[in-house]
Amino acid sequence: MFKNHKNNLYNILLALSRNIFFYKNMKLPDTFETRLYLMFIHFSIMMMVSKSKGRKFSQDDYDFFFNNIEYNLRESGLGDVSVNKKMKEFNKILYDILLKINLEKTPKKFKINQKLINQYFESLKSNKIEKIKDFERYFINFFDFCFELPLNNMLEGTINFKYKYGCS
Repeated sequence: MFKNHKNNLYNILLALSRNIFFYKNMKLPDTFETRLYLMFIHFSIMMMVSKSKGRKFSQDDYDFFFNNIEYNLRESGLGDVSVNKKMKEFNKILYDILLKINLEKTPKKFKINQKLINQYFESLKSNKIEKIKDFERYFINFFDFCFELPLNNMLEGTINFKYKYGCS
């Protein structure tokens, strides 16, 4: 069915999106959409880092990622029409995040686009500024971690990123 390392990439993104930090500390709702948006942010950062290192994600990587999402939608009981509609919507969201997430113009620096985050994580709008800074710090640390990671580890989904809440 899927090549194992392609499932590993999806599983790593899924595990990153389920980090207790997002739900306990950031108070994000634990929903399919929240996890998906978090996966898209992590995936976007990985694609940006990969591109800055001179290697783009292949179409196969992208396809396997979305095939896994489609499979999960079908497993949840959605029919063909609903799945196709959602997949088009999710593609647009991923590209929106990918194109707008980084406010920095240099490839080795990252600053999260707060307006984009507010667009996809409504519950963060009402959070205290410290919580929003922690959310941003998480993704800056993830970007830095990926930048230091050997490219093949990132592409094959052998990421072991740990974030301690409140630490920079």
